[in-house]
Amino acid sequence: MSIFNASRILGKTVLVTGASAGIGAATALLFAKGGSNVILVARRADAVKTVADACAAAFEASGLKEGGRFAAVQLDVSDKAQVASFWDKVPQDLRNVDILVNNAGFVLGVDQVGNIKDEDIEAMFATNVLGLISVTQLLLKDFKAKQSGHVINLGSIAGREAYAGGSIYTATKHAVHAFTASMMRELVNTPIRVTEIQPGMVETEFSIVRFRGDAGAAKKVYDGLEPLTATDIAEEIVWAAARPPHVNIAEVLVLPVNQASTTVNYRKPS
Repeated sequence: MSIFNASRILGKTVLVTGASAGIGAATALLFAKGGSNVILVARRADAVKTVADACAAAFEASGLKEGGRFAAVQLDVSDKAQVASFWDKVPQDLRNVDILVNNAGFVLGVDQVGNIKDEDIEAMFATNVLGLISVTQLLLKDFKAKQSGHVINLGSIAGREAYAGGSIYTATKHAVHAFTASMMRELVNTPIRVTEIQPGMVETEFSIVRFRGDAGAAKKVYDGLEPLTATDIAEEIVWAAARPPHVNIAEVLVLPVNQASTTVNYRKPS
């Protein structure tokens, strides 16, 4: 018998951004297994449809009778016009969202200040910060109207500690941390919950994107230690969502056992 009580997510409707791979995909799958309805949002239409199909299969295998409705929506959260027209793409029976998981985000390069391309700076801020804010504002209006809801933002250990070669990414995640903390304070007189999940080293497509498709360079980031997986973080997200309504998990910092900070870690000798 499981001691993880997931009954509170049964039949809930969850919106997950960046759901085509990595943490977003793992989170959508875990909510599906728990009997939630899931709106999966991502830029890559084919990839997010594949994950939505996997969610449907996972729900079917669970044997649960409540929930199990899924929609794959192509959306670039950095595009304000697309966000503004988002509901037009969502089936009517999935428009009453209970939980928002703002997962979309990425990092480009390890260039240092003075050598960073303007387009990289703008792209990271457009998705990691402005996109997250746009989607949150869209959903929070409904949450306030019905006096219920949960915003779960994917921050990072990089939102707590800066490191060389990550000035723009860490700036975006510091912004997410500040935005999330301010929102939680603004909503303190409501039943709306606000959570920030702050992962350390997680092996997903994250480093492949950072190194612009160089899988070898991405793999070296994790040499000598066991990084977190996307499922590790998905479990923390779903656990936070499944707490009793009066319990708000404000922040969760999750690290591999051999990581102590952005720059302090132990790697086994090869």
